[in-house]
Amino acid sequence: MDEGPLPDAARVGPFFALRTGSGDPGAEGYARIGEAYRLTDAGAPGPVLRARVEAVAASLRTDEPRVAASLVYQGLAARVWSLALGPAALSGAVSHLRADRLWWNPGRVAPDDLWWPGVPTVMGEPGGLAGQLGTAAFVHLLPLHRAIERAYRVPGRLLWGNAASALAGSLRVLHDWCRAHGRAEAADRAVELTRAQLDHPPLSDAGTLNSAPLGYRRRSCCLYYRVPGGGLCGDCVLREAPGRGSGRGTAG
Repeated sequence: MDEGPLPDAARVGPFFALRTGSGDPGAEGYARIGEAYRLTDAGAPGPVLRARVEAVAASLRTDEPRVAASLVYQGLAARVWSLALGPAALSGAVSHLRADRLWWNPGRVAPDDLWWPGVPTVMGEPGGLAGQLGTAAFVHLLPLHRAIERAYRVPGRLLWGNAASALAGSLRVLHDWCRAHGRAEAADRAVELTRAQLDHPPLSDAGTLNSAPLGYRRRSCCLYYRVPGGGLCGDCVLREAPGRGSGRGTAG
């Protein structure tokens, strides 16, 4: 069976790789990733999302669920963007990453955290490569955005800032790898594809991508500074971390 563009991108690093092949994900503790986007009838997080947020909160020693939820969103966004951007830039193709076929085990590290039993097919929808890239990512980013915004009261603008920051981070890793391995055309394509995502809603107001040198400055804060021992990320809108008791920076 044609393995599509994924193996080429996997060489960039584990965030750009996806576990494929046969097996029973459920028997190994995986859940369909779409379950992470579900809320209860009362608007509370479903068991998959709640377990992940609680695990991240415990790992970071934070007593603020919304802070952990913000970082859960950013982490999963980084995985999704990498899986879409890497193949798009290197191979000119994007694999389907449907939420009803992709399985997630957040207790494992990349690439074994995500599993597509079998091999994903390559997207062929109209809209060009940038459109296919956006489709592959937003099928996850949109429902998870809605779930976290509602269940954890994390501002939507902040979450879109997280998505944009995650995309910019994936771009930097991919761009550096391409340059180091003589793939200048792919490096340039990665920048073009990323810029296409950042130039349109819902990411167009999230920040600014600079190309010389390559970098991103967001217009919101992911709240990492509120984690014990945390600080400001390199692309944060804040210049210094507010005191934890001030409440500043919480609106994104």
